[in-house]
Amino acid sequence: MANHPAGEEPIKVPRFEEAAGFYTTKQRSKIMSKIKGKHSKPELVLRKALWAKNLRFRLHDKTLPGKPDIVIKKYKLVVFVDGEFWHGYDWQNLKARLNKNSAFWIPKIERNMQKDRLHNEQLRAVGYTVFRFWSEEVNKNLPKVVNQIMLYIEAIKEIKIPSPFNEM
Repeated sequence: MANHPAGEEPIKVPRFEEAAGFYTTKQRSKIMSKIKGKHSKPELVLRKALWAKNLRFRLHDKTLPGKPDIVIKKYKLVVFVDGEFWHGYDWQNLKARLNKNSAFWIPKIERNMQKDRLHNEQLRAVGYTVFRFWSEEVNKNLPKVVNQIMLYIEAIKEIKIPSPFNEM
């Protein structure tokens, strides 16, 4: 499979180091080191809600592109919970507001967005349905997010289960 979506050239991200002109305070560095890539609070909340609906799933499957946060193989469904900053929510407005180290952050976030598109394409190519939710969406509208997932699963169940009336 291609290394970038639909013929896009991969975005180059400069190394974040003082030698390249990027600087961060010790306090900022400490804060950034606490940011998790897995098991974030919104992800945990969503997992708990899905578990309560008797949905069983796998976490961060390394065999799938992008290592989705939640994988429900039975229904060929993957779910990502994306952080707004890292994945470019309202990107044009955010991009305009980036003041510090923007020469690093703009390509970094745009590359993350590009990787998201690539992973979506790769997952769809192997038959998976991809759901992506913003972390704030999970935090503020958890019932709606869970409902979307459950509606999809119910639709798949109806497609897979043949009706006994069709056999007569």
